Amino acid sequence: MIRELDPVVLTHDIPEHGLTQGDMGAMVHSYKEGAAFEVEFVTAEGKTVALLTLNRADVRAVSGREVLHVRERARVAA
Repeated sequence: MIRELDPVVLTHDIPEHGLTQGDMGAMVHSYKEGAAFEVEFVTAEGKTVALLTLNRADVRAVSGREVLHVRERARVAA
């Protein structure tokens, strides 16, 4: 079960926001019965990249056996 402020992992690319599968975000709000979530993705400096409404299939919980990874974000057309 994903709770508010839990880290989540993106399950697919969202190119219009420069996000790729495996990017980590924070679930900041859960809609009724966890059918959808507001998820915030930030840079390592804490700058918000995107705040998106995503479905349950779009994110998954973080596993305790995963290793975090850093990548440079591609520029996104404004």
